[in-house]
Amino acid sequence: MAKKRRLIVEEPEENYEFTPTEFNVREFILKDISGTKVCLVTLVFGVAVGIVGGIICKIGFGSGMNWLWIVATLLSFGVMAMMPRILSLMGFRPDMVESKSMIGNYLIYLALALAVCIIVVNPPITELLS
Repeated sequence: MAKKRRLIVEEPEENYEFTPTEFNVREFILKDISGTKVCLVTLVFGVAVGIVGGIICKIGFGSGMNWLWIVATLLSFGVMAMMPRILSLMGFRPDMVESKSMIGNYLIYLALALAVCIIVVNPPITELLS
Protein backbone atom coordinates (compact mmCIF):
# COMPACT_ATOMS: atom_id res chain seq x y z
CA MET A 1 0.00 0.00 0.00
CA ALA A 2 1.13 3.42 -0.74
CA LYS A 3 1.51 5.86 2.07
CA LYS A 4 -0.39 9.08 2.00
CA ARG A 5 1.65 12.16 1.68
CA ARG A 6 1.62 14.26 4.82
CA LEU A 7 1.14 17.94 4.52
CA ILE A 8 3.47 19.92 6.69
CA VAL A 9 1.74 22.90 8.16
CA GLU A 10 4.02 25.60 9.49
CA GLU A 11 2.98 27.06 12.77
CA PRO A 12 3.20 30.80 13.06
CA GLU A 13 6.15 31.93 15.14
CA GLU A 14 5.39 33.69 18.38
CA ASN A 15 6.88 37.10 18.70
CA TYR A 16 8.49 37.77 22.04
CA GLU A 17 9.20 41.30 22.95
CA PHE A 18 11.57 42.01 25.82
CA THR A 19 10.78 45.12 27.81
CA PRO A 20 13.37 45.85 30.49
CA THR A 21 12.23 47.26 33.78
CA GLU A 22 13.25 50.75 34.69
CA PHE A 23 16.59 50.93 36.44
CA ASN A 24 16.67 53.32 39.36
CA VAL A 25 20.29 54.41 39.71
CA ARG A 26 19.71 56.31 42.96
CA GLU A 27 18.13 53.28 44.66
CA PHE A 28 20.94 51.02 43.44
CA ILE A 29 23.62 53.35 44.82
CA LEU A 30 21.79 53.74 48.16
CA LYS A 31 21.51 49.95 48.53
CA ASP A 32 25.17 49.49 47.66
CA ILE A 33 26.35 52.16 50.12
CA SER A 34 24.07 50.77 52.83
CA GLY A 35 25.41 47.24 52.26
CA THR A 36 28.99 48.49 52.50
CA LYS A 37 28.30 50.35 55.74
CA VAL A 38 26.59 47.31 57.24
CA CYS A 39 29.58 45.15 56.24
CA LEU A 40 32.04 47.54 57.87
CA VAL A 41 30.00 47.74 61.08
CA THR A 42 29.79 43.94 61.10
CA LEU A 43 33.59 43.75 60.83
CA VAL A 44 33.99 46.15 63.76
CA PHE A 45 31.57 44.05 65.83
CA GLY A 46 33.50 40.91 64.90
CA VAL A 47 36.76 42.40 66.17
CA ALA A 48 35.11 43.71 69.36
CA VAL A 49 33.35 40.45 70.17
CA GLY A 50 36.54 38.52 69.38
CA ILE A 51 38.51 40.63 71.86
CA VAL A 52 35.86 40.23 74.58
CA GLY A 53 35.59 36.49 73.90
CA GLY A 54 39.37 36.12 74.02
CA ILE A 55 39.54 37.92 77.35
CA ILE A 56 36.77 35.69 78.73
CA CYS A 57 38.58 32.57 77.51
CA LYS A 58 41.93 33.76 78.87
CA ILE A 59 40.37 34.40 82.30
CA GLY A 60 38.77 30.96 82.19
CA PHE A 61 41.98 29.15 81.24
CA GLY A 62 44.01 31.05 83.83
CA SER A 63 41.67 30.38 86.75
CA GLY A 64 40.87 26.75 85.99
CA MET A 65 37.36 27.40 84.65
CA ASN A 66 37.88 25.81 81.26
CA TRP A 67 34.16 25.97 80.45
CA LEU A 68 34.17 29.76 79.89
CA TRP A 69 34.84 29.22 76.19
CA ILE A 70 31.17 28.21 75.98
CA VAL A 71 30.19 31.63 77.33
CA ALA A 72 32.38 33.31 74.70
CA THR A 73 30.81 31.20 71.95
CA LEU A 74 27.29 31.97 73.15
CA LEU A 75 28.19 35.66 73.30
CA SER A 76 29.33 35.68 69.68
CA PHE A 77 26.22 33.86 68.45
CA GLY A 78 23.99 36.08 70.62
CA VAL A 79 25.45 39.23 69.12
CA MET A 80 25.04 37.74 65.66
CA ALA A 81 21.37 37.01 66.36
CA MET A 82 20.85 40.57 67.60
CA MET A 83 22.74 42.13 64.67
CA PRO A 84 19.68 43.38 62.71
CA ARG A 85 18.26 45.04 65.82
CA ILE A 86 21.64 46.55 66.74
CA LEU A 87 22.09 47.87 63.21
CA SER A 88 18.62 49.40 63.16
CA LEU A 89 19.29 51.07 66.54
CA MET A 90 22.48 52.53 65.08
CA GLY A 91 20.50 54.06 62.21
CA PHE A 92 21.31 51.56 59.47
CA ARG A 93 18.67 49.77 57.44
CA PRO A 94 19.53 46.07 57.33
CA ASP A 95 16.36 45.39 55.33
CA MET A 96 17.93 47.21 52.36
CA VAL A 97 20.74 44.64 52.27
CA GLU A 98 20.05 41.45 50.32
CA SER A 99 19.69 38.27 52.34
CA LYS A 100 22.69 36.66 50.59
CA SER A 101 24.87 39.61 51.57
CA MET A 102 23.66 39.47 55.18
CA ILE A 103 24.45 35.75 55.37
CA GLY A 104 27.93 36.57 54.05
CA ASN A 105 28.25 39.32 56.67
CA TYR A 106 27.27 36.87 59.41
CA LEU A 107 29.84 34.31 58.26
CA ILE A 108 32.57 36.94 58.04
CA TYR A 109 31.61 38.16 61.52
CA LEU A 110 31.87 34.66 63.00
CA ALA A 111 35.20 33.92 61.29
CA LEU A 112 36.68 37.25 62.37
CA ALA A 113 35.43 36.89 65.94
CA LEU A 114 36.94 33.39 66.15
CA ALA A 115 40.26 34.50 64.66
CA VAL A 116 40.59 37.50 66.99
CA CYS A 117 39.59 35.36 69.98
CA ILE A 118 42.29 32.80 69.15
CA ILE A 119 44.90 35.53 68.73
CA VAL A 120 43.94 37.13 72.06
CA VAL A 121 44.13 33.80 73.87
CA ASN A 122 47.41 32.76 72.21
CA PRO A 123 49.37 35.89 71.29
CA PRO A 124 52.04 34.92 68.77
CA ILE A 125 54.70 37.52 69.71
CA THR A 126 54.98 36.69 73.42
CA GLU A 127 55.42 33.00 72.68
CA LEU A 128 58.40 33.73 70.44
CA LEU A 129 60.09 36.07 72.92
CA SER A 130 59.96 33.78 75.95
